[in-house]
Amino acid sequence: MDETLDLAVARKLLAAQPFSNLLGARLIAFGEGAATLELDIRDDLRQQHGFLHGGVLGYAADNALTFAAGSVAGARLLTAGFTIDYLRPAAGTLLRAEARVVRAGRTRVVCRCDLSTVDGEGAATLCAVAQGTIAVMATTEAPLGT
Repeated sequence: MDETLDLAVARKLLAAQPFSNLLGARLIAFGEGAATLELDIRDDLRQQHGFLHGGVLGYAADNALTFAAGSVAGARLLTAGFTIDYLRPAAGTLLRAEARVVRAGRTRVVCRCDLSTVDGEGAATLCAVAQGTIAVMATTEAPLGT
């Protein structure tokens, strides 16, 4: 790992993602095998029944899983795959994705993520769970976009 990752560096990495900026995602916690990502639930992120779109939940899980992995494995990561189970429709004012490392290996990091919505009074409701495998890129591999 070339760069020590802390919350400030992780936030810069998130800010470098145009799609994360579009959604207004914020990294509120990072370190020691865990990461928490939040975003405000806006009307333009809802599906036809008024609930937060499942694609937004998938985005939040993917990014939170990868940032949790990054807290132990560094910044040269790619999502190898993840699954998500939707438990109930996502309604509220805030989406919170809390991810943690289950096992960190040399080339793969397995993480879990709980996705909850928070209402106006601050009550959280679990709406989805995800598990993912994050690949650690070899230092000889070119990063995406080069």
